[in-house]
Amino acid sequence: MDSTAADRFDITRFEASRSRLASLAYRLLGSATDSEDAVQDAFLHWQAADRQRIRVPEAWLTKVVTNLCLDRLRSAQVRRERTAGAWLPEPLLDGDPMLGPADTFEQRESVSLAVLTLMERLSPLERAVYVLREAFSYHHAEIAEILDITESASQQHLHRARRRITAVRRGGGEADPAAARRIVEEFLAAASSGRTERLVALLTDDATAISDGAGLAAKLLRFDTPQRIAAVARAGFKPTPAKRRLAGGTPAVHYAVVNGAPAILFVLGDQVIGAVTFDIAGDKIATVRGIAAPARLTHLTEAWRHHERDTPLIAEW
Repeated sequence: MDSTAADRFDITRFEASRSRLASLAYRLLGSATDSEDAVQDAFLHWQAADRQRIRVPEAWLTKVVTNLCLDRLRSAQVRRERTAGAWLPEPLLDGDPMLGPADTFEQRESVSLAVLTLMERLSPLERAVYVLREAFSYHHAEIAEILDITESASQQHLHRARRRITAVRRGGGEADPAAARRIVEEFLAAASSGRTERLVALLTDDATAISDGAGLAAKLLRFDTPQRIAAVARAGFKPTPAKRRLAGGTPAVHYAVVNGAPAILFVLGDQVIGAVTFDIAGDKIATVRGIAAPARLTHLTEAWRHHERDTPLIAEW
């Protein structure tokens, strides 16, 4: 095989792994944009490497991407951004290849916005071990090789990660899709019509709401009583001429599934200008997340433009 043909073959081998590497990076970083950058950096490493000496390309690439992500998580800039209290994971639309493997409950849960947020409590190594084990089913010997640690250390990191996530995880199991949609539609109807009592009834007693303030707030906005959440939802969801001017028009409101959870999207033309996701516990809502910062919606908007859409819940909000 001549050098040109060999290069083409090696590029094909890398491209065959790109989706898996991107889903690994997304679980580690919680950002689609940063994940794409990490995978592209891995491609540059792959091109520069002596590829004939790489016996198992998949293992080699996994190690490179994992460590590139760890470097990002450890960087001063990322630590500063995430400890400032203004960070939420970047949402992904159902069916996005970056969501990766979804055969088991653990794999689906590891890419939920709830767990991606909880993983911010972990050290970079704990996060890497947790993702490699829970989402990709690597054995501790393989994880030890990827992270240059001992098997015992890998087991300890996994134990700590599971304990920390379980201690603050809310709800349990997976909600029935039809029931989840019904609950979200009831929430939207009550919020947009100003029915506070119905909103409170749809929320768990310990419900939490989190908003990025469209990227304008210095920190995330948090509300932690059903009454306060209902008041904020009523004020935020009720359409007004002023809100339409701020949005730049009259958006449609669509139901969607985002990171495995029920969501509503505010869409203006082909642009997603806001996403609200819901964690369901039983037959009530445990967590509401509002994401409207444009930088967090870029990847979601691109996926939405190619997504087969249902009839909007509200055609003109």
